[in-house]
Amino acid sequence: MIQKIRLFGDEVLRKTAEPITPEDPKAAQVVQDLLDTLGANEEFALAAPQIGYSYRIFIINPIWIEDEDKRTPMVFINPELLEYEGEQFMLEGCLSFPEIYEKVKRAQIVKFRAQDLHGKWKNYTGRELFARAAQHENDHLDGILFVDRISSIRRKLLHGKLKKMASTTKNGVNVG
Repeated sequence: MIQKIRLFGDEVLRKTAEPITPEDPKAAQVVQDLLDTLGANEEFALAAPQIGYSYRIFIINPIWIEDEDKRTPMVFINPELLEYEGEQFMLEGCLSFPEIYEKVKRAQIVKFRAQDLHGKWKNYTGRELFARAAQHENDHLDGILFVDRISSIRRKLLHGKLKKMASTTKNGVNVG
């Protein structure tokens, strides 16, 4: 089911998400809601807290694969980021922050592991956009938002816009 995207100001975005057993029926429901919501918003990555679930799950639709028929969204349950290499500094946005884009420094390569829906642990090496997405979505699971990773000067410049966004948000939904 398509869920509403939780916006800056919603408490769920600042919580540390809880691990979930992949075999738990709730995990399958969260994954389906993530897939439906991601597809409806035409984005390529989404974390469970962004749709109101405080579970350690995120999905990435691999847009870097040239063959669109092979772009099956990837599901990551209870991810653990293990190693970081290099750095990249690129513009980033987030569905929970409509119309805000800022440059964020991230690792160029990230090695991590996560469970699939069957509980099997798999290892991944993400590069460039995949690495960026994995780090961004994993931050959501730790209650960290991309604006926490920008310079203090940029954060001060956004303060008014963020304050207004948070004040027009009730339970993560824009009421303004």
